Amino acid sequence: MKDEGFDPDVVTCGILINAHCKAKKYDEAIDLFREMEAKNVKATPHIFCILINGLGSERRLSEALEVFELNKASGFKPEAPTYNALVGAYCWSMRMHDAFRVVEEMRKCGIGPNPRTYDIILHHLVKARRTEQAYSVFQQISREPGCEPTVSTYEILVRMFCNEDQVDMALRVWDQMKTKGVLPGMHMFSTLINSLCHENKLDDACKYFQEMLDVGIRPPAQMFSNLKQALLDGERMM
Repeated sequence: MKDEGFDPDVVTCGILINAHCKAKKYDEAIDLFREMEAKNVKATPHIFCILINGLGSERRLSEALEVFELNKASGFKPEAPTYNALVGAYCWSMRMHDAFRVVEEMRKCGIGPNPRTYDIILHHLVKARRTEQAYSVFQQISREPGCEPTVSTYEILVRMFCNEDQVDMALRVWDQMKTKGVLPGMHMFSTLINSLCHENKLDDACKYFQEMLDVGIRPPAQMFSNLKQALLDGERMM
């Protein structure tokens, strides 16, 4: 566009920066951002958020923090998505203390945290196999007014416990989810049923398979095959 004599506007720059970040071309994204600054093209909060997310995921934490400060210096009051991006940046570098500090800052500003904030934290705790801390955070969410766990939150916890061969804890989380009226999806059913089969808890596996059918979710062929094989291995019939 510049070769044709046109300077990109803020919308075009945002699209290009997003494309660079998705392609993991973060240096190009930063160069374009600097070019915007030089030409007095004011970045939007969304652009700042894209950069913080991208740089954070590459563990370029100092640069992500710099962009966050530039967002504030530009006159924009950080909103929940921007703070969530900052939380994620700290989590990618496993600076969980700083991530929780940002959560407290969000509370003081009266803009959160929201379920997405905690999902980000849980994702990284689970990835680091910090099971007890993840469950502690989950319990905190459950007690926090206005921040009810979503189906995504429950899915993170159920998958975590199933992967850690703690299916009884997965069932405890599942029961709490049902009590709250949150409906599981096919992936959650699949994770739980496969784990129950692995633990040879075939009565429970059949129970949740039937529950999945009852709520109108069609099981994938692989799940049906796995359950059938588990029953055959246990010398049982469907």
